[in-house]
Amino acid sequence: MSVTEFTTEESQVIEENKFFLRMICLPLGLIGLHFLAHPWPNDHLGVMVFWTLVTSYALFCWTSCFHETAHQTLSGSKTFSIILGRALGTAMFVPYSVYRESHIRHHAYLNKPTDWELWPYSDPNTSVRFRRIFVWFDIVLGVFMSPAIYGRLYFHKDSPLKKNPALCRTIRNEYIGIVLFWGTVLGLVAYYGVWQKFLVVWCIPHWLAGIYQTFRKLTEHLGMQSYDPMLGTRTVVASNWFTKMSSFMNFEIFIHGPHHRHPRVSHHVLEQKMSEYLSSNPGTKYPLYGSYLRATWDMLPYLFRNPGVGMNVGAPPPAKAKNDDVQNFVADVSAEVLAEKDVIVGCTTANVATATIPGIVSQPTENKPLMSI
Repeated sequence: MSVTEFTTEESQVIEENKFFLRMICLPLGLIGLHFLAHPWPNDHLGVMVFWTLVTSYALFCWTSCFHETAHQTLSGSKTFSIILGRALGTAMFVPYSVYRESHIRHHAYLNKPTDWELWPYSDPNTSVRFRRIFVWFDIVLGVFMSPAIYGRLYFHKDSPLKKNPALCRTIRNEYIGIVLFWGTVLGLVAYYGVWQKFLVVWCIPHWLAGIYQTFRKLTEHLGMQSYDPMLGTRTVVASNWFTKMSSFMNFEIFIHGPHHRHPRVSHHVLEQKMSEYLSSNPGTKYPLYGSYLRATWDMLPYLFRNPGVGMNVGAPPPAKAKNDDVQNFVADVSAEVLAEKDVIVGCTTANVATATIPGIVSQPTENKPLMSI
């Protein structure tokens, strides 16, 4: 299993992160599961709907926590990230190592045909018709489609992981662990005859969380052409309390452009990083929004018309990367991976501490004003 290698400075920033405040999603999810199993204050339909929505959103936040464990930026302990990541991955049917390897390549080859995580949207060999059908399976059955998409990296005949037998054994063992765990759970559910309770307590909230997660993925990526991480993803810097709270609980994954360019940067400094880019590149039109609803609204036409990224939405073929076999997260994707012709946004070493995001800062690529909702 690979581990992320941080510089001394990167490690110090991660250790300054008070990540435990954001991990409220873990106990909140367990509390929700408990009150669905043992209804409180009663089993009225409205109460059950309330706890279902709370639980499903907490489980959605678990996916963001899982994402942080893959980067190993959650805390100063990589071992903690791996243990928690394997536990969360088992709950989501996704081996920790296969997700980490897929996500490493997603950062390195964003919107390119080699972006395994955005298949089929990034694959120019898929037809528009296929993607239009697939995207609805991806949304409605996200709880199953996401594990299948990540799993392609391990099971596909052209997988780059095949040249690393030790890693493949690790992933195989993680799959075995998932099968044994869920085989035991389903066996106990069958033995005690509690299928209805299992459906209410776990299946419905998990299914809803899968829908939320797929919409998050599509909002951040669908329709984006650029291979440059700052212009090839939608970034949301919250301008209202609800989005701020949601972004906080999801480890600031909404601030997606800076995260994509600098996958080793701790989540708690991503807003400052965005300020740095705004100060350094005042003429650049970033796909930047003040609310997630606004970003989703701009994504929706692609959902119906042409679900794709990169070449599938009109980008030219990418140039040859500086490194076409990235096996770990790098400090700066644009500097270390992208070919010079694919790098559009530069960044100076401006002092992050003095950079600010003025008001509702957004310069969406479509030159539309930001809408705070």
